[in-house]
Amino acid sequence: MHGGALLAGLAATTALILLGRCGGKKERVARGLLAFLCLGAFAYTQVAWLTVDGKHELDSTLPLQLCDVAAITGGFALLTGKRLLASLTYFWGLAATLQALLTPAITIGFPHPVFIAFFVHHFAVVAAALYLPLVMGWRAKRPWWKNPLQALLWANLYLLTAMIANHWLGTNFGFAARKPINPSLLDHLGPWPTYLIGMQALAAVFFSLLALPALEPSQARSDRHSSARKAGK
Repeated sequence: MHGGALLAGLAATTALILLGRCGGKKERVARGLLAFLCLGAFAYTQVAWLTVDGKHELDSTLPLQLCDVAAITGGFALLTGKRLLASLTYFWGLAATLQALLTPAITIGFPHPVFIAFFVHHFAVVAAALYLPLVMGWRAKRPWWKNPLQALLWANLYLLTAMIANHWLGTNFGFAARKPINPSLLDHLGPWPTYLIGMQALAAVFFSLLALPALEPSQARSDRHSSARKAGK
């Protein structure tokens, strides 16, 4: 089930990006659909959870998981093109939400609506993170560490907020109170609260690596390209 969901999500993501790269009306359709899937993620996830009998935990009924925040950020980044929103979507989507797809914290299988909503939600964020640079042309600012540091600082602000919410509500937003029950990278980072420090280190490494292929061209390179274009005219 997990492998099939990953293949389906990868195919859908590829199709949206290819449609977006066609430009014009097709690009607007692809971007609009992707923004809808991001901004509507919390709503259709809640509708899916209504089909589950029994008591619902606050962890799944409040939009305070990082992937919930990333979905909102991604939707508005697609609609507005704001650099900060695009940067957070790119780094959070590919460093965190992608991990959620590889090690999903879900115990309900296909074809249950919760299973489908989970993968649609998380693939929408990852697709938005790829769509922004590949179709909309977003690039990380130089020097290379600037946007990774920005994303890390905002992630820490989220983590602080999650920890406060967890203390008052008894929840586990951001997995800041305890590790997920499913196997994940956190299992290799020691007990609480040690793994929270490990999370910071992993985020710094992942953000730094992700910045490299998305860096804007250097000024010297841009000048060379500009000179070549002028010489060719």
